[in-house]
This record gives sequence, structure tokens and C-alpha cells, in this order.
Amino acid sequence: MVNPSWVRFLETVVAIADGLSTIRVFSANLGMKTRHFLSLFDLTPTELRRVLQRATQLKTLHQRGERYAPLPQKVLGMVFEKASTRTRISFEAGMAQLGGSSIFLSPRDTQLGRGEPIEDTARVLSSMVDIVMIRTFEHSKIERFAACSKVPVINGLTDFNHPCQLLADMQTLIEHRGDVRGQTVAWIGDGNNMCNSYLEAACQFDFQLRIAVPPGYEPDAALLKRAADRVVLLRDPLAAAKGADLVATDVWASMGREGEQERRQSDFAAYQVTTAIMAQAKPDAIFLHCLPAHRGEEVSAEVIDGPQSQVWNEAENRLHVQKALMEFLLLDQKD
Repeated sequence: MVNPSWVRFLETVVAIADGLSTIRVFSANLGMKTRHFLSLFDLTPTELRRVLQRATQLKTLHQRGERYAPLPQKVLGMVFEKASTRTRISFEAGMAQLGGSSIFLSPRDTQLGRGEPIEDTARVLSSMVDIVMIRTFEHSKIERFAACSKVPVINGLTDFNHPCQLLADMQTLIEHRGDVRGQTVAWIGDGNNMCNSYLEAACQFDFQLRIAVPPGYEPDAALLKRAADRVVLLRDPLAAAKGADLVATDVWASMGREGEQERRQSDFAAYQVTTAIMAQAKPDAIFLHCLPAHRGEEVSAEVIDGPQSQVWNEAENRLHVQKALMEFLLLDQKD
């Protein structure tokens, strides 16, 4: 028969050991600075390349059907003020595949829709979840949220930039064209949030960027200045595409600008990515579009549905890069 005193002694030892372990983990967390991903500049070039390498590994595991779940019991809070298909599915599926769970929140589901300060929401939400993704309009909102958040915040899209999409675009480019360094990318169309993110990417991944936009639709001036040694601003889309490794575009009227659709169709009429424009690029160049696409407007059906188009692979890569990003922010932040 086991001595009850001995059992109580062992239970006490285990409790003390568990307590010490908890203290060590808590102390380590106190020393860690919370990292956010609001733009590509929030990670170093080395860290960005590590995330993409990890995304490729996770994609291989996924295609093999191998389970990899390093984030058990982790919870992703997803705040959507802008509607989405790919962002919601890729984040929700990605966290589930990593072993965690997700909570979807829209303005109708939170006090944000009733005027609660975003700082208050950040303090409360970040005390209950492990990581937050926000898709919103004003970039200042996500900056204010991150400033008060105790957990990592990921930019799922703002009117200013779309860094998660650029991770997927860079992974797709690497898969088909090899190392991004020194390659030439042509952006044709609106100087919108995607164009801004391509400017960030040119700086961080060290490629040359040609931007063809009509007058009055240029991207952010500060980003143009920051990427001055890597970017050329043009009006002629054929000149922008000449010798390019990648040709990319986006809708002419981004979400929230639908009222400008008629005027923009006139202003951008010469900026549709057609087979004639793709013929100016390298023979093995690829075409990318973040979707949703409007065939016959910013891109012809022959291009987006043609052999150079990698938009479906690009869309799938959102899943893999965001899994790698969440893993990095929650488990591995050392450069």
C-alpha cells in the first residue's frame, strides 16, 4: 500500500515544478517585445525571406497531407471592417491547420460598430486572444490598435497597403522565377494599396519596379521617395512591361471607390493588361492579380486565363505565407 504522505509529497514537488516552469515562461514573455506586421518594413529582409522559405516548407507538408500543428489552443481574432473572401478563408483555414482556432468579428459583432474607441477594443481583445488580424479602411486604425495591443497584430489590408498579399506574390514569383533580387516587376494600373505594397517589396526584396499609372493616380509620394533607387514611374504600360519578369495589376476602383467606377474606366482605358502588353515582357514572365478580377477592364480574359497567369497559385499561397507569418510572430521572432 502506498503511503499517503509520500503521495502528498510527490504532488507538492510536481506543483512546485509546474509553478517554476510557469514563472520561467512568464518571465521570458515579459522580456519579449510584441512584434506586429502592419507593413513589409516591420520585418527585416532576412526575416521576410525566412518567412517565405518556411511558407514553401509548409506548402509541401500541406500538399503531402502531413499534419503540422504547432499552435494548439492558440486563438486568432479576425476583425473585418472590409469584406473579404481570400483573406478570411486563408487565415481561418491556416490557423485551423496549425492547430488553433479563429473568431470572426465584424462591426455588427463588436462595439466598434457603435463607436467604442479602437484603443479600448485593442486592450480587451488582446487580453483574450493570442494574435489579431485586422482588415479595415484607414491605416491609422490598425496603427492605433497595434499601439495598445499586447499580442501581435497582422494587417489583412488597409487603404494604404496589403502586405500579406505581397508575401504571397513574392512566394509565387520565387516559385516560378527564382531569387527575386535583381528581377524586374511591372505594375500597371492604379497606384493603390497594392502598388504601395509593391514599393515596400522593391525595397525589402531588392528588385526593380516599373509603375505605369495615368496622371493623378500615382502611389504614395513618401514610398516613391524611399524606393527611388529601385522604381521608375511611367505613363506608358508597354514601356513598363518591356523585359519584365512579372506583370501585376489590380482592379481600377478599389473597395470604397465604387462611386468613381465610370470615371476610372475612362481614365484607365489604356492600362488594361492585354496579350500585347504581356508580349513586351520576357517570354517566361508571369502575370499576377490579387483578385477579385474584372475581365475586360484591368485585364483581358486571354491574359488572366492564359498560360502566363499564376493568379490561382498566387491565391493559394496566401494560405501558406500567412501560416508561416503567424508561426513566426508567435513562436520565432529572432533575426
